[in-house]
Amino acid sequence: MVSNDVVIPFWVAGEARSTGERGQVVSPRTGTVIAEFAIPTADDVEQAVAAATAVAKEFRDTPVEQRVAALEYLANQLEDELEDIAKIINAETGKPLIWARAETNRAVSTVRAAVKEATKIADERLDLEADKSGKSRVAFIRRYPRGPILGIAPFNFPLNLVIHKLAPAIAVGAPIIIKPSPRTPASAELLGRIIAETNLPAGAVSVLPVGSDGTMQLVQDPRLPVISFTGSDVVGRHIIEAVPDKHVTLELGGDAAAVVCEDFNSEIDLEWAAERIATFANYQGGQSCISVQRVLIHESIADGLTSRIVSRVEAMDAVSEDSIVGPVIDEGSGVRIQEWIDDAVDSGAEVLAGGTSKGAFVEPTVLANVPSESTLAQNEVFGPVMYVARFSTVAEAFDRVNSSRFGLQVGVFTHSLEIAQQAFRDLEVGGVIVGDVPSFRADEMPYGGVKDSGRGREGVRSAMFDYTEEHVLVLTDFDIDS
Repeated sequence: MVSNDVVIPFWVAGEARSTGERGQVVSPRTGTVIAEFAIPTADDVEQAVAAATAVAKEFRDTPVEQRVAALEYLANQLEDELEDIAKIINAETGKPLIWARAETNRAVSTVRAAVKEATKIADERLDLEADKSGKSRVAFIRRYPRGPILGIAPFNFPLNLVIHKLAPAIAVGAPIIIKPSPRTPASAELLGRIIAETNLPAGAVSVLPVGSDGTMQLVQDPRLPVISFTGSDVVGRHIIEAVPDKHVTLELGGDAAAVVCEDFNSEIDLEWAAERIATFANYQGGQSCISVQRVLIHESIADGLTSRIVSRVEAMDAVSEDSIVGPVIDEGSGVRIQEWIDDAVDSGAEVLAGGTSKGAFVEPTVLANVPSESTLAQNEVFGPVMYVARFSTVAEAFDRVNSSRFGLQVGVFTHSLEIAQQAFRDLEVGGVIVGDVPSFRADEMPYGGVKDSGRGREGVRSAMFDYTEEHVLVLTDFDIDS
């Protein structure tokens, strides 16, 4: 548990350390310090990178069974400690327990997906007889780690987004240094503790909750050729500019849209769409890269659906212990979101629900007539705020979705296979969710975006391919089938 009585350690090559400077974990719900954590020094960072470099070949050559055993142990421990872990997530993020438990369950599933994928990776055989020069030759393709990995994770899913970097690295045998958010170090620390209890070689995993300077020290270190980053587009661009020659995957968020089409018009349809949109614009304070921010509704059903959404949002609050909303990560974020709401209203937007905040608690908010040039319309809110708009044709709606600088995921509420295929073809996003909100994510599937939403894909299998590269072996005049 998070406690003021114990300093949260960090992990260097399987060793817990609590020396050096201290940082504070502040509860978003109360604004009070609930724990201290040890901040790695530059020497700690150097030792972690040196250990990852030194162990890279040994870890690459470990049997799959050894890596699978470590992953299975991790999944089992997460499952056994689920309630305690959910309370840690709740304490350091303010995330309601319903979502903290859901995140822990997802983390278990993500690790188990890595177990499955680790056992499926095998040599691919390619016969070369289509080319005359390939006669009597056969090629084998095998994936090998690119090298040690730097995994940088954000605060909003402090367990599962770390797992999305950690589990694929273990599965392929690539050393990884986890850089969690200093706002939420406890969830990542417990993963360091569990991994240290396995038989993975020392140096395979380190967990370093460093600040901006320490992060850039890691980003620029040539011994870490692979970077997997989840966070803001501003920081993501900075990383790309700093290390253009590294292999970098970026998941940078977005302003996810829900498009509700004319044919989605029955009473059951409207109730489903309203419930899903209201919930997933506001869950865990709207702090998800695929929280619903824009709602585009066909003009024939706009009045009815908007009133349903507003009614559900008005019944929500951010403050109560059983709220699905909860606070945003800190008071500064609450102030920023309020400024964006006020700017939109001053520019002509209409408040349909909410619109106010107090500290880190932002009232669930619905706006209409938001000007396209407003800050709120141009950026990811990352708070419990959505705005509604009408459209006349599907082509118009899709053009409006594509007008954003982001392109992560879109939800399209329709029963038409033709519209679903049109969305798949025409929408400039990484994923299209038909019949539901854009907030759906299965941890096995490729996940990521285009434009300012990033490059590359997360997801267990996708990350395993991202962390590795193909090597080709060509055998000449070998009888390999006897």
